[in-house]
Amino acid sequence: MIIVHHLENSRSQRVLWLLEELGFEYEVRRYSRNPKTMLAPSELKRVHPLGKSPVVEDDGLILIESGAIVEYLVEKAGGRLGAPPKREDGLRYRIFLHYAEGSMMPPLFAMLVVRRLGLLGRPARATIQRMLDDHLDWLESELAGRDWFAGDAFSAADIMMSFPIEAARSRAGLDQRRPHLADWLERIHGRPAYGAALQKGGAYAYA
Repeated sequence: MIIVHHLENSRSQRVLWLLEELGFEYEVRRYSRNPKTMLAPSELKRVHPLGKSPVVEDDGLILIESGAIVEYLVEKAGGRLGAPPKREDGLRYRIFLHYAEGSMMPPLFAMLVVRRLGLLGRPARATIQRMLDDHLDWLESELAGRDWFAGDAFSAADIMMSFPIEAARSRAGLDQRRPHLADWLERIHGRPAYGAALQKGGAYAYA
């Protein structure tokens, strides 16, 4: 049985969603954030020394890092929702699988930090917002010519992209002024597997 160590309002929601899309049976072990610091609880360090989420246990393996977990589960499912066969789409799939965490999440995290700093963080907000606007403008242009990030079909790349785009709507000004991204969010939120994952994972601030 696959076990997902799931932290509320976190990237691990994507893992639950992917498991629902792939039809795997799994167990969710939920963890709540510290209400003052919003950090993960120390109990997660008993699962992995870094104390982060998601962590997946399967067949004696302990897996961390969202992208690596997604690749593992796609492979376990025989390639379903993985890289499309067309070479250009396959390359795009790999780009977005890694771009989500490697390029887009750092400025989103920086924005979260400077907002919590209040007046001290205010001077940095405009600079970080400009960086995020560059990302959002590029992503909007990417979806102008196709329905999904890797091509014409929904894939695990869309699942990986969900958290940073949901976070951008929460803290980086993403709204209807970028209609392709707004439409993409509406479509992923309407998928039955997305709804099922929300029920399994509990409260999620970005849905």
